[in-house]
Amino acid sequence: MSIDSKPSIVFCHGIWADGSCFSKVIPALQADGHEVIAVQYGLDSFEEDVATVKRTLNRVGGSPVILVGHSYGGATITAAGVDDRVAGLVYIAAVAPDAGETVQNQLDKYPSDIFSRVEVADGRAWMLPNGTEFFAGDLSSAEQKLVWATHYAPVFDLFQQQKLGANDIAWKSKPSWYVLATQDHTVHPDLQRWVSKRMGATVTEVASSHVPMLSQPNVVLDVIRKAAAAVQNG
Repeated sequence: MSIDSKPSIVFCHGIWADGSCFSKVIPALQADGHEVIAVQYGLDSFEEDVATVKRTLNRVGGSPVILVGHSYGGATITAAGVDDRVAGLVYIAAVAPDAGETVQNQLDKYPSDIFSRVEVADGRAWMLPNGTEFFAGDLSSAEQKLVWATHYAPVFDLFQQQKLGANDIAWKSKPSWYVLATQDHTVHPDLQRWVSKRMGATVTEVASSHVPMLSQPNVVLDVIRKAAAAVQNG
């Protein structure tokens, strides 16, 4: 790759969210000269969500790609990141399954508070209005209300669906960076420490809720920029 060519950045959201959850970091990366796109998958099946990530890779230019996954998005970038176009992975308060593991397997290791604020209805897992306390508690009340008003519920068994094969684990072959949210009540900080250590990621800790890209966007931007620079100059 030319030293002047900047990697493309592809964002992958978690549950109770969509690509707009990265709205505070995308404009700055675009201003830096990166091509940026946020995947919009349906949270209907893990297989289809990963397929959507791969389709989105087809929509960016020919430069190497940094995949950025928040929360459940860490599972989708783990699977889709084996694509040859992907040069690096950034995990934000995310899960990162190994072969034979599901997201639920990981969450069960370190239970968190948020699932006491969830209601299953019409086959989907909805966050109750007071769940934003555990999901985005360091945002203003108005921002928490916006998070809830725009949250997107996954199919209720999404976390039990994905069991990756030995050749589907991108963090075993690609460099990784991890934003560890120490005040997270959705993906337990100890789970984040465990998965980030296992993958050998470069870790940045931030005192934030589960959504540091909204509450501490400059920290998340700094990590993505470092990952992009490492890939560009590697």
